[in-house]
Amino acid sequence: MKLTCYLRLVLVFAMPLALCGSNVALAQQNVSFDIEKPPFEYTKTADDNRVSRLIAKLKSKEIKLQYTREQGYLASMLEALEIPPSSQTLVFSKTSMQVRYISPRNPRAIYFNDDTYVGWVRGSSLMEISTFDPKLGAAFYTVDMMPWRAKIERASYDCLGCHVTSMTQGVPGHTVRSVLPNIDGSVDPQSASSITSHRSPFSQRWGGWYVTGRHGEMTHSGNALLRGGRLDTHDNGNRLNLRDEFDTYDYLSPYSDIVALMVLEHQSQTHNAMTRADFSVRQLQHAQSKREPTEESESEWRAQLHLIAKPVVEALLFCDETELTSDVKGLLEFSHTFEGYGPSDDQGRSLRQFDLKTRMFKYPLSYLIYSNAFDSLREELRREVVRQLLDVLEERDTSQTYAHLTSQMRRDILEILRATKPGFEREAS
Repeated sequence: MKLTCYLRLVLVFAMPLALCGSNVALAQQNVSFDIEKPPFEYTKTADDNRVSRLIAKLKSKEIKLQYTREQGYLASMLEALEIPPSSQTLVFSKTSMQVRYISPRNPRAIYFNDDTYVGWVRGSSLMEISTFDPKLGAAFYTVDMMPWRAKIERASYDCLGCHVTSMTQGVPGHTVRSVLPNIDGSVDPQSASSITSHRSPFSQRWGGWYVTGRHGEMTHSGNALLRGGRLDTHDNGNRLNLRDEFDTYDYLSPYSDIVALMVLEHQSQTHNAMTRADFSVRQLQHAQSKREPTEESESEWRAQLHLIAKPVVEALLFCDETELTSDVKGLLEFSHTFEGYGPSDDQGRSLRQFDLKTRMFKYPLSYLIYSNAFDSLREELRREVVRQLLDVLEERDTSQTYAHLTSQMRRDILEILRATKPGFEREAS
């Protein structure tokens, strides 16, 4: 199959109601990307990211990975990529390129940090890595784990069959998918699946995933299989470990942490939102470069930029986040490690501090504001996102979209930002 068969995709978005009648809004609803054509040229564009830099260090023998019989290069790779083993989440549905290895008795492990994801399956000599790249969005790699060397290569278009679709907002990206799995882990083709994020109802999350941790009376779809045509959720919640489900010996831990899963959902969809916005601006600028600027085109550009930035702002501010009705308690090691990355202000406040009582974070502005993904946004887009954020945090924008943010929350978030991201406010000028 030709590469462009995978990549010519159209994704439709609903825009704010007040703007639905405008030509700008209608144009934005139908933005699509052929990522093999300018200005993207995905497969021709050189990668420059955390993984490509690791590959260069391996080639120069600056570092060397260590192999073990049980996990291949997994532990050494996580250390080299600065990914905590406590971030482990486990998916047993057959929703990966390595379907022949994956089952409820042999789940696929996912490990991640703020920009990079590693997928490992027991018994397979292939490890998968993806990472954020300023020009590519998500970049994908495979690791052939031979005992005498780890061969890391940028992946071919095979990965893009799943990772450039409507599930990833039409750009190279990631998803946490909730499915209805059969007893062997295969996905029931007659049943609907969903992409989950911080907006998803708790009960619809994590079908096909293992989940460990406490969540009180809230229910989810993890740890469950289809039986008699229905998902058997009897006694599937509040699991403390997974030793009764499968042999966890060769895994780095016997957990698939509920808090890590919540972070993974938010992070993957927010990354996708930023990539989509950046691709939209790049595509518009490429088209505009072929035309003479006019006063009307400049006005239209400002309106388009506002619309493109808004979904990023809403993702960063956890708009429409599902309210937690019970306390969530996951693995202490993951929570402590994640919160420890900071940065913190002089009062010890951080955007990484969890709440896990009524919402995910104590201060609901995403820690991804510090990420390379955010800092790499096109300058015009980043300035517009910052301008809209400041309008919300300084209470010039008190619209219903941001009603979940109290005045005190807005003040706290702004104070934390001023202390931990110097120059942030100057971006809007």
